[in-house]
Parts: sequence; structure tokens; C-alpha cells
Amino acid sequence: MRAIGMFRSKPLTDPDALQDVELPAPELRPRDLLVRVKAVSVNPVDTKVRGLRVKEELTTPRVLGFDGAGIVETVGPECTMFKPGDAVYFAGDVTRNGSNAELVAIDERIVARKPASLDFPEAAALPLTTLTAWEAIHERIGFSRDPGANAHRSLLIINGAGGVGSIAIQLAKLAGLTVIATASRPESAEWCRSLGADHVIDHRDLAPALKQAGFPTVDAIFCCASTDSYFKPAAELIAPQGTVCFIVANAEPADAAIYQPKSVRIAWEYMFTRPQFTTPDILVQHEILSETARLVDEGLVRTTLTRTLEPINAATLLQAHQLVESGKMVGKVVVAGEFRS
Repeated sequence: MRAIGMFRSKPLTDPDALQDVELPAPELRPRDLLVRVKAVSVNPVDTKVRGLRVKEELTTPRVLGFDGAGIVETVGPECTMFKPGDAVYFAGDVTRNGSNAELVAIDERIVARKPASLDFPEAAALPLTTLTAWEAIHERIGFSRDPGANAHRSLLIINGAGGVGSIAIQLAKLAGLTVIATASRPESAEWCRSLGADHVIDHRDLAPALKQAGFPTVDAIFCCASTDSYFKPAAELIAPQGTVCFIVANAEPADAAIYQPKSVRIAWEYMFTRPQFTTPDILVQHEILSETARLVDEGLVRTTLTRTLEPINAATLLQAHQLVESGKMVGKVVVAGEFRS
């Protein structure tokens, strides 16, 4: 099968950072689906693995790509939830080869039928960011899905126009929260408002901007940007007994004691935890994606796709990586179409 692989972590300036390769079709585990890929999304985790995490030269290329959408080709012997021909979407498993290939093997318990109202590129934009935002808001922070339970409660989303922030705004509004999102450019601020943010403030002057919007503190903070940059400021902005949730690993030591006087809960969200450790509740990711598909088809959640590149090959994926690494992406970039070197 055709695939896009990497043999060692390299910067975007290296033309061999990603390469068009030929690989055998993946072998299926008992609960795996074999999916023919129609579209893939690029996330920061793709760029980090490509640029930083593979230190030694590999003899067999690593295939990146976690978000994807496609059609089930065949199923493993213990699969019960899908059949060949089903159109699906998924966020994958960071420990396995991913969706930057014509065929990908993936556990059916982290897959769902794609929203019927979306095409493959629109669907591929959603899974990883949706799982991250959903788990952060409803599991790590603990906000109820019942809007009535969240009346007058506030959530600050740092980096509201990014991939995770874009879906987090929508899910938070469905839960009845007052949403304050950060954005610094006119186009990103307008994007946040279009998704339902009640207030949009500039992250470069965070504390004064939050107070000017009428919030001396907030009930919860979902940091979708650098933990190193916001760990200390968040301690000032969070209300007593609030929760701060981070998704980016900190590079510098962090003094958690600054949160102690307010009895603040510090939470981490990593959507790969369930598939990586095959947790007893791994099926929850199928359930979240299935519920998201329903919300999309009912018009309550919209895709966060803002740019599609074609075809699927190393050169096009490098363009997508460049967009993500620029730090200026609004929403999500997807690579779709034929696999063509």
C-alpha cells in the first residue's frame, strides 16, 4: 500500500522529513478494523513526533496521522460493531502506525460512524480535538452535560481558535457555560465568536482583559496552549476551588504549590490514554464520537475544517505540517483525495 512515512525526526526544511513509501497492509488484531483512508487531519502531535521524538534512524518507517475518515475494508475476528462498507471516523492510537496510509488498522472501540451530513474531509477534522475537548470539559474538569447544572459558571479557553479550542467552545456552549476564549488576531477572534464564545479576549494581556470583560476570576480554565506560558498566570485567574486543565506537556519544572491556597484542582487531558493503555473504559471514545456525530447531524455542532489540501502525499502533508507549526491556524487543516506520489 502507499503511505507517507518518516525514518527519523527532522525539521520541515529537510525535504526527507516525510517520504512517500510502499508498505505491506497492516495486520489486524482481533478487535481491529481495516479502514481505507479518504482524508486525514494534521494535529500538533503529528508535528511533534515528526520534528522531535524519533531520535534514532528507523529501518521501517513510522507512519503518522491520528485523525482520519474512511471506509471499513474488513474486520477482525472479534469485531461486533462495524461491517465492511461502513463510513467511519477516528482519532487513532499514538503507539501504532497511523492514518497517513491507504489502509490503517484501528481498534473498533475508538471508532464511530462518521456524521452522515459531513463528507470525509469535514469528518476527519473532528475526532482528536473533539475527544480532547470532551474529555477535558466533562471528565477532567467535570462540567455536567446538563445546561441547567452550569448556569452562571464560566470557562476560560486559552487558544480558542485552535483545533481543540474550536470544538471546546461549541461543547462548552452546549453545556450552558459562559465561555471566554482567547484570540489575538481579528480573524481568529471572529472565528471564536462564530462558534459561540460569549467573550473574546487577547491572550497577550490576559488578566486585565479578563477583568475588563467582567471576570476577576473564572470557575475553570482549559489551556489549549503552552503549559509553560500559562501555568503561573492561570493560578491568578482561577477561582478558589476551581479546576485548571492542561493538554501540552510542560518543558520546564512547574511549582504546583502556587495553586494550594485556592484548593485548585490541576488536571491533565491526553486523549491517547484510553487506547494507549487499553483502559477498561476504552469504549467511551466510541461513545463520545458517536454522540458527536449525532450532534453534528442535528446541527448542534459544526466541523472545524477551514482548509483542505490535495492529494495525499508527502509534499502535501509537509505543507499541512507547516501550517500547523506556524501557530496561526484557525480551525483545522485536512489532507484528502487520492494517494499520489
